[in-house]
Amino acid sequence: MKISTKGRYGLRVLIDLAEHSSEDQRETLRAISDRQKITIKYLEQIMVPLLQDGYIKSFRGHSGGYVLSRQPADIRVGDVVRTMEGSLAPVACLETDAGHCPMADDCPTLVLWQGLEAIIEAYLDQISLADLINNTVEDFVVVRRADYLKEGSAHES
Repeated sequence: MKISTKGRYGLRVLIDLAEHSSEDQRETLRAISDRQKITIKYLEQIMVPLLQDGYIKSFRGHSGGYVLSRQPADIRVGDVVRTMEGSLAPVACLETDAGHCPMADDCPTLVLWQGLEAIIEAYLDQISLADLINNTVEDFVVVRRADYLKEGSAHES
């Protein structure tokens, strides 16, 4: 699995809005583009899923622009990456829209990929946007798969 520029830029845009916007101070695409060094055209594409999934709000008119719709502590990195990328699965056979793999019942590596996916999800789901802003990500560790599954993933199908 490789996180694309959409996933990375989506997080950067949310951090930018957390640091520069408020209900009284809305940020324009131009301002975000200038700070983040992302073209306005590409930034427009990034904003669509962030708007659709409710991470940001947009306002039109003279004082229009964008703001976060939730507190940074309430936005999980794993959720944002899933919004921007579609899946955290390290291999195609684990993606929900990939269909059933004909080798799934006899695949000796399936449990390996499932374990890796659980580790990726557990790590990213424990980190909030506030943790990125406050530079506390190094405080997080990868949890044991059994502990993650015991707590229950909010993203299980």
